[in-house]
Amino acid sequence: MALSTAFTKLFGVQHPVALAPMGGSAGGALTAAVSRGGGLGLLGSGNGDREWLARESAVVADNTTKPWGIGFLTWQIGIDAIEHALEHEPVAVMLSFGDPSPFAERVRRAGAALIIQVTDLEEARRAVDLGADVIVAQGSESGGHGARHGRSTLPFVPVVVDLAAPVPVLAAGGIADGRGLAAALALGAAGALIGTRFQATTESLVSPSTADAIVQGLGGDTERNSILDIARGSRWPSKYTARTLGHPFLDAWRGRETELTADPHARQAYQLALAQGDIPALPVWAGEAVDLINDLPSAADLVNSIAAQAEEALARAGKE
Repeated sequence: MALSTAFTKLFGVQHPVALAPMGGSAGGALTAAVSRGGGLGLLGSGNGDREWLARESAVVADNTTKPWGIGFLTWQIGIDAIEHALEHEPVAVMLSFGDPSPFAERVRRAGAALIIQVTDLEEARRAVDLGADVIVAQGSESGGHGARHGRSTLPFVPVVVDLAAPVPVLAAGGIADGRGLAAALALGAAGALIGTRFQATTESLVSPSTADAIVQGLGGDTERNSILDIARGSRWPSKYTARTLGHPFLDAWRGRETELTADPHARQAYQLALAQGDIPALPVWAGEAVDLINDLPSAADLVNSIAAQAEEALARAGKE
């Protein structure tokens, strides 16, 4: 059975799988590989750095002719980042974490599809009002940043599906294989946006040590926190925390975020530990489905295997 959905029809892709545009992971090689595999690759542009985007978008263009897009951290960008991104002619622009209102019309005028990620119903309603072409409903199981007071993927996705209809919705958070994709489709989603699983691929930008940590990691070892953002001096809005694997600073400061914020010596200690190599350069962003990741395949092959496993799962469910 072919997994044809409103999402695959909108973008002309083979499989209802999209790459989460993860900063530091989803570079040009990974984006191109996901698109070659039949999904929608989304370049993780983060704050819209022009030099990075020019370099990585060229890598995409050199490695695939299939549809691909660009994703941004909405709270970090201005309209100039959108203008520059649109020069690279992505088929879609994805906006996450922050108010997408200043950018929505400009994306639409350029003819690119507008994808908006939401973490609660207020954000979902705003995305509908702004005319999003696709809405990503992110559950709290997701790796990296998400809502401090988010909802689990299983109950959150169908609520957003009902609210947004007929706008196609992608499920995100805790999806790392075809069974997760099948579950998302059963919830009424038009596909899945997958992050942590694609970090552990041959094309990901993550360091070998980070990839190994993901392969070895367990979902029970992850936790959502703001401690590492505070220690790093990251200006993420307080509404959003990050799910990571374990880290020495989590053990030292758990439950003491206010104290950490007010203690410059602690943040200096973090920087010193970084310089001495005692802690990794970046936290290991990882979702609760990290247990399901045990190898480092090509992302193109991974997209196809996820889709095949989802087809099998849905076919099996239909016979039972």
